[in-house]
Amino acid sequence: MSADDAHLLIVDDDERIRSLLQKFLIRNGYLVSTARDAAHARRLLAGLDFDLIVLDVMMPDEDGMTLCRELRQRISTPIMLLTAKGETSDRIAGLEAGADDYLAKPFEPKELLLRINAILRRVPQVQVKPTLPKSLMLGPFRYDVERGELWNGEDLIRLTATESQLMRIFSTSPGEALTRSQLVEELSRSGQQTQERAVDVQITRLRRKIETDPKQPRYLQTVRGSGYMLQPD
Repeated sequence: MSADDAHLLIVDDDERIRSLLQKFLIRNGYLVSTARDAAHARRLLAGLDFDLIVLDVMMPDEDGMTLCRELRQRISTPIMLLTAKGETSDRIAGLEAGADDYLAKPFEPKELLLRINAILRRVPQVQVKPTLPKSLMLGPFRYDVERGELWNGEDLIRLTATESQLMRIFSTSPGEALTRSQLVEELSRSGQQTQERAVDVQITRLRRKIETDPKQPRYLQTVRGSGYMLQPD
């Protein structure tokens, strides 16, 4: 995760420290919000998602250790504790409360930055899969992505096994050019043994089923120098 993608929450009752850390971390590319106490932090956490929490231990009303322990029961957001106590027993207590790191005051802002960077590098990146449409419209034809069926109005169009696999491959990347070698590779994964020249033949046959004029394809287009692309309405 890069700094440009990360949103940090600084929780500290000392306004001067909050302000200094916020300015410093913003200068280093982070989006930073601040909270003056545990209650304020909870309100922010209820409405926003953060990538890391920098939490002071010594705060009035409710200390950071208690808040850390409570947060760890319901969220997995990395937490770094800041404290004026640097004893080994205090660090152990912080880690047992669920903190990912522990930094004793006073500290150099640069060290805090390096520790934050290190923690975020360890956070696994969640790959968000794009949501595919349930069906693709190709003029009078409709391709049902989930069922792998091609329809012309109420009539089901029969597809061969290879044609069906090609439609499945193209439907996962509509508007994106796929090379012949990519198509061969994808077909081989589904058990279809073919070669690049054979792909051209299959594309020609498929066009006859989905194009009004197969010689001037509107939907299954040839991308010069790249391959083929399915371009639905």
